[in-house]
Amino acid sequence: MSVSPETPQAESMAGLEPRASSAIECDGAQDPVAENLYLIGRPTLQDFLRFMRRHAVNPPGKGVLIEEWQAANECVRILKKEEAGAADTPPMCRMGSEYEPLLIEFLKDPLVRHGFNTVPTDVVLVELDRLVVYQKHIDLTYAARLESRLGPMPGKEQVFRTCLPYDHPRPPVKWAHVQENRFVFMSPSNDLRFLGTMELQSAHIREYPPPGDLVGVVGIGVGFGCNFLNAIYAENRLILNNGSHRAYALRKLGITHAPCIVQHVSSRDELDVVASSDIRNDPDLYLKHPRPMMLRDYFLPKLHKVMPVHRRLRQVTVRFEVEEQYVPMP
Repeated sequence: MSVSPETPQAESMAGLEPRASSAIECDGAQDPVAENLYLIGRPTLQDFLRFMRRHAVNPPGKGVLIEEWQAANECVRILKKEEAGAADTPPMCRMGSEYEPLLIEFLKDPLVRHGFNTVPTDVVLVELDRLVVYQKHIDLTYAARLESRLGPMPGKEQVFRTCLPYDHPRPPVKWAHVQENRFVFMSPSNDLRFLGTMELQSAHIREYPPPGDLVGVVGIGVGFGCNFLNAIYAENRLILNNGSHRAYALRKLGITHAPCIVQHVSSRDELDVVASSDIRNDPDLYLKHPRPMMLRDYFLPKLHKVMPVHRRLRQVTVRFEVEEQYVPMP
């Protein structure tokens, strides 16, 4: 079995022929172009140029881009001196009694009980500007929709439900059985992912006619993550692990603190278990750098570039292999 997230190329969304009982149509009315914010000066110049070449609708010339990156990189060097330690010891405030009914409902969510039981975890108010971030770009078109949904002055309950949505609104997704051993899933949401395998018994399969006398079923899960505003507290810093667009939208509305589910990590081994791949691949960049990328950087004009980009669909392809053979009896 193999699972691979891809950008659709040879196959388009229109080319799929999903079974009516399992497919959900994607919103075809979305504009194929979106406005994007990209942090520059910290990601390498090569990464910046590659992103512009692959995603920007009308990228400027290479010389112009290099000059922009160099100016941002100089700003990063200044911040390294003037704001050294700015990410250290971020405040985490306990939720007040007014949040108790919301917390009770939130903690009943199975995704909380089963998805956040690896390391010590709590729900606190975090200061958005003090969060270390790893996501280099923000889809401003999507963030604007979040802002519109929140309104100009969202209340505490609305902010809580935006950050910790235990009703789990599902983005549009479409999937199809395209070959005998191949399934393709597509969504405009970049949160679409492989969720792991599941060992099922025949009793778990309901309202589906069995093809034979089932002994066991191997489930290959594809779907969306918990979609909570989630941070990891490690080595005296808070790293935003999920929810960058909501954090950006809230901060743009003037909200400085937000509810967040925080996982407390005591070692790099634990970090490898709960953190995203970007953090796992270069933990020192986020935990040891005197002035790492922080959420406030999204709002510093010298550190970001705004541009129209081609909107893409997220594609996950599942392939499996079956072998039938005889083996010696023990």
